[in-house]
Amino acid sequence: MNRREILRRSAAAGLLATPAAGLLAGCATSGGDDKGDSGTYKGTKSEQNPLGVKEDAPLEVVIFNGGFGEDYAKAHEAMYKEKYPKAEIKHSATQEINKTLQPRFVDGTPPDVVNNSGAGQIDFNGLVSQNAIADLGALLDAPSLDQPGKKVRDTLLPGAVEVGSYDGKFLVLNYTYTAYGIWYSTKLFAERNWQYAKTWEEHIALCKQIKAAGIAPWTYAGKHPRYMSWPLIASAIKLGGPSVAMAIDNLEPNAWKSDAMKAAADAWYQIVKDKYILDGSPGLDHIQSQTAWCQGKAAFISCGSWLENEQAKVTPAGFNMTIAPTPSLTSGDKLPFEAIRGTAGEPFMVPAKAKNVAGGLEYFRVMLSKKGAQDFTKKVSSLTVVAGTTEGVDLPFGLTSVVKALEASGSNGFNWVYNNYYRKLERELVDAACGEFFSGRSTPTEFLDACQKGADSIAQDSSVKKYKRAA
Repeated sequence: MNRREILRRSAAAGLLATPAAGLLAGCATSGGDDKGDSGTYKGTKSEQNPLGVKEDAPLEVVIFNGGFGEDYAKAHEAMYKEKYPKAEIKHSATQEINKTLQPRFVDGTPPDVVNNSGAGQIDFNGLVSQNAIADLGALLDAPSLDQPGKKVRDTLLPGAVEVGSYDGKFLVLNYTYTAYGIWYSTKLFAERNWQYAKTWEEHIALCKQIKAAGIAPWTYAGKHPRYMSWPLIASAIKLGGPSVAMAIDNLEPNAWKSDAMKAAADAWYQIVKDKYILDGSPGLDHIQSQTAWCQGKAAFISCGSWLENEQAKVTPAGFNMTIAPTPSLTSGDKLPFEAIRGTAGEPFMVPAKAKNVAGGLEYFRVMLSKKGAQDFTKKVSSLTVVAGTTEGVDLPFGLTSVVKALEASGSNGFNWVYNNYYRKLERELVDAACGEFFSGRSTPTEFLDACQKGADSIAQDSSVKKYKRAA
């Protein structure tokens, strides 16, 4: 058995279980500096084929089968097939991207397109540090498939390229444009004559009123408690300004213990200590908590704008879910109430060692066409990073509220990217700290200390590549 076969079998057996360990130097990309170009498919570039796709080259696409399902991808594949009818497309979907594909990255046989998403995604830090992802720069400079006179880059919403860039290289296509906020049912609020609160003081008063009516003000995904870190950090950024996020992203000392973060943690602790959270929430996963919310057992839930599609099968008729920004902590917040977190999400990549890199980039060009983007929005009730594609599309109630919220937020929108740079920090360390905090087992000070300790451990780990966010 040769060295590569040993590594492949070890990875498959889980011996290289952690994302970073699974991408050991020189192994993840089948030899690191080994060019390996002899087996790749290359076509002739032309005005109609700007990326040099080999027309009869097979294309393999692996999709994360999560809240968006896989039907949208099959539609994109059909569009690709329409342009390249000789190409055989192999499609598969999984909820375990890391377990399914890590062995293939190790032995140098990755698919051509990977939707690297979900809790079981492969750590991007490890992939980037090992040069395992193809540069998407040529895609940005290619002409749009169906918007004449525009390059692909000219069709994208602000921030779409930045969130997928590492050390100045555009490596990851985050396809959806997601808003994160607090969700509630307009039907429930209308029936009870409740008004969404714009200030924290009003929010606490409303929670008291909701609880008195026999409904829990809040529920959350106790098995993925980082969902609650999103409104907490958002509250801090609105109070202290975007520099709060910049410090966290850049692993600055005591970034998690800034005055703004302390004020936000103190505020959200009121939700915990006053028992405004649905009993049993710490034991629920995201679907269970969202379903309880849809059933009217709780008034508020923290989530991204994929929520409507994810809960489509169990949402009662007329529920009319709506997204809203986090309430302002003080009258002196640096960002207005309307400011909401908006960012590109749902990451796609073309592995550097894929056999059909050009085909992978062309597949992304299909996705980023106006037709491809509108089809996605119609199928899964979510926005894409392609600008202006909701025109003429009949949007559901929740997604309409997302569009309105993003318009109201305008240039005051904000985001953070530490979760992209350092997956372990959010998915394990901050997640664990949130679990203790929102279940009432730790205080605000202990919560922030735990988050800072986690950030410091990443900052001091020489095996983790560091990134600097400039803006």
